[in-house]
Amino acid sequence: MKKPKLLILVLFQNLIDERPYFALTPAPPLPGILLAGMTPPIVEIEVLHEMVRPIDYDTNADFIAISFMDYLAPHAIEAALKFREKGKLVIGGGKFASTFPELVLPYFDSILVGEAQGVWPKIVEDLISGNLKKIYHAEHYPSLKDIPPPRYDLVESKFSVPIVTETSRGCIHSCTYCQLNIKPIPFRTRPVKDVIRDLTSTQKLPLYKKKMAMILDNHFSGDLAHAKKLLKEIAKLNYWAIGFQYSMESLRDDEFIDLLSKANCRMSFLGMESLNEKSLIAVQKKQNKVNEYKEYFDKLHRKGILTFVGLMFGLEEDTNEYYEELPELLDEIGAAVILPSITVPIFGTPLYNQLNDEHRIHDHDLSHYDGDHLVFKHNNLSEDDIYFAYKRVNKLFYSPSKIIRRWIKLINQQSINENIAKFILKIFVITFIYFKLSVFQRHHAKKRVFNKFKKVKKKNIGAGKVQSLISDKLIPGFVNRYNMFR
Repeated sequence: MKKPKLLILVLFQNLIDERPYFALTPAPPLPGILLAGMTPPIVEIEVLHEMVRPIDYDTNADFIAISFMDYLAPHAIEAALKFREKGKLVIGGGKFASTFPELVLPYFDSILVGEAQGVWPKIVEDLISGNLKKIYHAEHYPSLKDIPPPRYDLVESKFSVPIVTETSRGCIHSCTYCQLNIKPIPFRTRPVKDVIRDLTSTQKLPLYKKKMAMILDNHFSGDLAHAKKLLKEIAKLNYWAIGFQYSMESLRDDEFIDLLSKANCRMSFLGMESLNEKSLIAVQKKQNKVNEYKEYFDKLHRKGILTFVGLMFGLEEDTNEYYEELPELLDEIGAAVILPSITVPIFGTPLYNQLNDEHRIHDHDLSHYDGDHLVFKHNNLSEDDIYFAYKRVNKLFYSPSKIIRRWIKLINQQSINENIAKFILKIFVITFIYFKLSVFQRHHAKKRVFNKFKKVKKKNIGAGKVQSLISDKLIPGFVNRYNMFR
């Protein structure tokens, strides 16, 4: 008999746009292929990443699993309702559903609350047997040991770096804007052998796609001894390039930087967030010291490691004077690529609670909590000030001349510490990653943000019935209940 089919959806598209915008990024998110790896072989599986492929509501799948974050809740609910109208059983999960299951439960046949390992196989078995429950609760802090490897063979071919995994969960810091601090969990690491097994479970991939990978931890070096042990093993895999995400204070350890280099790390994503020390302190990001940025970035660049840094606009202590000098400050510290965003008071975070208590949140439409919209009143700046600064900094930083200038500086910092073939490969990979990230970020700002303020002021573009319900009724009601029991 033919197996029933399960379609796993990883959502991306924000419904505010008139025309869907699909971001072609080098690597896929982890949740979809990780969930597929945990799925028992009693179903056929397809994974659809909306980053690169639109949802097919006429799919032949029998069951739908939807993973989504907070700002995608309106889209997830709309998708769930469309599938249920077509007779599909729909399961919801992910960060938002796990944190606020009451908000989304009415729109799904079932909700998975918590981390999927351990409970997901049971859900799939119940799906097949017709015994699906309305809600499933995972253990609070389930073991990270023996989690099956992600299904890299199910990643769309458009992703140039299909190998993604995690080495830990949680974070050791208490930044007030972070979703991880709504209901903090203990920082936990996975066994080194399990991570290496993930990175080598690539039998069905072509050779060139086996040579690059991304570690998608929130804080790879939260346990520095564990991170160093992993890097020594990863170095034996001889990647062309591997990327990591970790916190700035890790770079105070020179051995850690050396081990990154030996593992052929070619990109590090760092939560820099601001060059304004007061703004960092205001959101409890005390681990960052602005006067250390230039030294750290120089160290990484000399090792052939690109710095890809977060930069937030609209933090509490930001001023127009700071924004005026920001382009020059960015030039001074020498970050290779920036990921700019508008500050998001994610629902339920300490930052959200602060702004909500001060009656400064003016937009409860979750689809706007994406880093491209300003949803609260700033104490020092107007909306125009913040959007203008975002636009100006992006235009200056990502001007063609500055992109080329940074690339030349980066290449000039490289010294030959390996044979010529490996050196040429390093230069090629650095160049590929640098221009891929720079062009994407430049395009994203132009496409998503530069004209957004005018659009939002004119009308709520693309808001359908479901999104209006969430914006006008459901979210405010939930906010009231949340405030009563907080």
